Amino acid sequence: MKIATQTVENSQAVVQIEVEPQELEESLDKAYREVVKRVGIPGFRKGKAPRSVVERYIGRDGLQKEALEDLIPELCARAVEEQKFEIIAQPAIEIIQLDPVIFKATFPLRPKVELGDYLSVRVEPRAVEVTEEQMDSVLDKLRERHAVWAQVDRPAGFEDLVTADIEEETPDGDTRRYEGRQIIMVKESVYPLPEFSEKLVGVSVGEEKEFDLSYPADYKFSELAGKQYKLRVKVTEVKEKRLPEVDEEFVRSLDQGLENVEALRASIAENLTKASEEAAKREHERAAVEALAATATVEFPPILVEQEIDDLMREREMLFRNQGGLEAYLRTMKKTEEELREEFRPKAIERVTHSLVLGKLAEVEGIHADEAEVEGEIDKMCEESGARANDIRRIFDSHEGRHVVENRLVSRKALERLTEIACGRAQQAEPEVREGKKESEDG
Repeated sequence: MKIATQTVENSQAVVQIEVEPQELEESLDKAYREVVKRVGIPGFRKGKAPRSVVERYIGRDGLQKEALEDLIPELCARAVEEQKFEIIAQPAIEIIQLDPVIFKATFPLRPKVELGDYLSVRVEPRAVEVTEEQMDSVLDKLRERHAVWAQVDRPAGFEDLVTADIEEETPDGDTRRYEGRQIIMVKESVYPLPEFSEKLVGVSVGEEKEFDLSYPADYKFSELAGKQYKLRVKVTEVKEKRLPEVDEEFVRSLDQGLENVEALRASIAENLTKASEEAAKREHERAAVEALAATATVEFPPILVEQEIDDLMREREMLFRNQGGLEAYLRTMKKTEEELREEFRPKAIERVTHSLVLGKLAEVEGIHADEAEVEGEIDKMCEESGARANDIRRIFDSHEGRHVVENRLVSRKALERLTEIACGRAQQAEPEVREGKKESEDG
């Protein structure tokens, strides 16, 4: 084969390869021996037809296609060895011409990461403070969850629970009747139809009201867009929400082992503080990684971004699994899969970059996870998984599974080291560790 390395950029090597006639001939002969075993040709027993007959039967192009399916990967492997490429995935292939056979192979190479003066990275963590307003908000939500609906003798208003008998004439002329339908009156709600609640404001028990309602022409569900419905509604009951008073009786009803309002507020403050501290920690970690990335020079092949986008697409699929999956989500959002992939691209690039700089930090700092740590992490995962413990053990006891756990631990340690540096609390790593790493990189 003849090789011409065209370019090496973005951690990709683009190589043009011309197949020698003898290489192609040998591959065609090998392909013939495979094809003749499985193709039935009239007048010949299977496996006995001459090559010339097989070529006439399936066409030389068909035989050449079969031959190239084996030959191209073989030549790519030879090119990797000859050029001493450090590839991280299979190459993308583009056949340029067939006589002679010339193809282009784009090899994704190992990413290149150079950290700047990472020891000078400084990011101050956000101060954690729990306010009275935050505690009052939690109390209000508790009261909402324990509210009761009480019947009232007045016209319906927003936030009321209205019971009504509804007669609905559809755009197709069909009539539907619903007795005792309960609706919470929410301003600008589209349930059961847009502006339904607005039409019932001021209507009293026993009163009937007729009106027409339509879905907007640009409604997100196209099958309903622009459709008009005629309604006759009779209100049979109006209830208002009544919130409990915050007193000792209310506190005891929560069944949290608390006796008074002061204890409840103290418990709320503790929970808010923990949540705020966790959120502040995540914010600080993210800001520190961004600051680290800003010091670094990072180059990686586009395939890593595409793989990360694939992961994000799978995450979205899982998120909407119970609502019809990704396809239903895309229909609702009026987007194509390609449009969603492009939306994910900046996030994917960021995730790849952050992962690479953290990995480089772990390398430079000599961070690792030993077998005992890996085993301990697997034990913890099994303990937390309850009934699925055996399944988790089986997955992560494999070589690949243990490698995943090891990488996770190393990333966690690298992140901890980085946040220490960012806070100015970190001591420098042992000089021989960093010098040894530098010498290996230079060498």
